[in-house]
Amino acid sequence: MYTPKQSKIQIFIQAPGVATSALTLNRTSIIRDLKLSLLPSQTLDSFFFTLNGKILPDQSILQKSGVTPLSTLVLHFRLRGGGGDGGATGAESRDCYLNMYATRKPDKVDPNEQRLSKWTTCALSFEPLRHPCVVDRLGNVFNKQALVEALLGKKLPKAFGHIRGLKDMVPIQLSVIPGLESDNGGEGAGARYQCPITGLEFNGKYKFFAIKICGHVLSAKALKEVQSSACLVCYKGFNEEDKIPINGNEEEVAALRERMEEERAKAREKKAKKVKNGEVGVNGDEDVSVDSRLSGKKHGIDAIPVERVDGKLEKDGKAVNGRAVVKGETSGMKRPKPAQPPPNATKEVYASIFTSSRKTELKETYMCRSLPLGRN
Repeated sequence: MYTPKQSKIQIFIQAPGVATSALTLNRTSIIRDLKLSLLPSQTLDSFFFTLNGKILPDQSILQKSGVTPLSTLVLHFRLRGGGGDGGATGAESRDCYLNMYATRKPDKVDPNEQRLSKWTTCALSFEPLRHPCVVDRLGNVFNKQALVEALLGKKLPKAFGHIRGLKDMVPIQLSVIPGLESDNGGEGAGARYQCPITGLEFNGKYKFFAIKICGHVLSAKALKEVQSSACLVCYKGFNEEDKIPINGNEEEVAALRERMEEERAKAREKKAKKVKNGEVGVNGDEDVSVDSRLSGKKHGIDAIPVERVDGKLEKDGKAVNGRAVVKGETSGMKRPKPAQPPPNATKEVYASIFTSSRKTELKETYMCRSLPLGRN
């Protein structure tokens, strides 16, 4: 018979896959001492004991943990998880997996396709490039029709706000690759244009320049190999500033923008100076003074005073069989004399012709009340 004064107690140990065994321990022993008597020291943290479904900590004393004689302790294996080893932490639920796939990630864009699209389509309408094409001062390529329609409809995006009119467009001439002439700007698998000198394709792999003077598009390789100040196609001379890099990098675009602002500032100063000197007309005509514009010297016409035009006029105001008569020149046709007033004609005689002059003498009667006085 067990009494509380006994210092040792007997308990049963139950483990999965192992037969139940009996052990005798001191009442003051801790759970860790029990593990050391059964397991190697390297695996102590991988196991734990329970009593009646309650976990017993390793530092708890048998006497204070409610372990009585002939109690059964169950040994369990600790499942690790939540540390990136694929174990479960118990926090996962079906909603976690649903939220994981709820937002679809954007598809990756092939950089080669993106580059080819930039060089073979209009920068505004994204349609395939077709003649006529233009390039702006920053090197962007457009279909002229799409750009003009956007300007007229005032639907130009802010990214192209520097384009204000036709003066900001440079017409270019793209050389079609031989064999693709019949393809009228249709969508193809690759580039449709090339350098007329080197044959390099206009696909973004090579650098191209647009000559502002003539509009021909040449590769940088052609301009580098043939050192010339004239176009290699039409032989028109050009300066270094007339070369516009097409679809340039950020540094080239910044340089082009700065050059554009300088040119516009110079144009404003020049126009303001001409307006101050009176060399610009009302409609903005330059190099034409006000006096020369009024005298007709702009078109080489001497101002000759014209007195009248002899002949008949049609309904649209055009003279038929007539000619202008200059002051001091006598016409072959006789000019009719104005009618002479009759003798003793006074103001009252002429006024008597019109009924309105005798308005005060008229009296209203019952037969003509509806008629206005002076008009019947």
